[in-house]
Amino acid sequence: MVFYGLENVAGRLSKGLNWAVERVVACLMLLLVVDVWIGVMDRYLFHWQLPWPEELARYLMIWAALLAVSAGIARREHIGIGMVVLNLPMILQRPILIAMDLIALSAFAYLAIYGFDFAAGGMRRQAMIFGMSLALPYAAVPVSASLAAIQLLLVALRDQGRFVPIDITEGAE
Repeated sequence: MVFYGLENVAGRLSKGLNWAVERVVACLMLLLVVDVWIGVMDRYLFHWQLPWPEELARYLMIWAALLAVSAGIARREHIGIGMVVLNLPMILQRPILIAMDLIALSAFAYLAIYGFDFAAGGMRRQAMIFGMSLALPYAAVPVSASLAAIQLLLVALRDQGRFVPIDITEGAE
């Protein structure tokens, strides 16, 4: 098969990118838990009246949630694919999955391209508590959309129109 090598390369790149993104998301979630605990301890125990835990938690949650989209793409964990595509006759599954990949890729590419303008607009706005530019929190949109588009392209090349759910325990021992 001509694309056999491409499938393997795309699969390895997808797996590597997903590995890195999952670790970043895990770190962000750890920071989020610590931040929320600091906020709870502040409010109910120490009464420090810290102004930043709530706002920091919001930014950490946005980054973690948006970055996690690419992890779902890497594993083909989308409820619409499982419920709709897999219940269709086999002859329809492949063209519909390819069409869904192209539509989603277009949407993520659009979000990535216009998201950079969105993030640049955040440079002119200030966070209420931190006094920093909102460019970093707003950058979550183009960065995560770019990662999702790259991951979707890799997964589309890997699967080539076949629904291939990825076992999250694969390779774990």
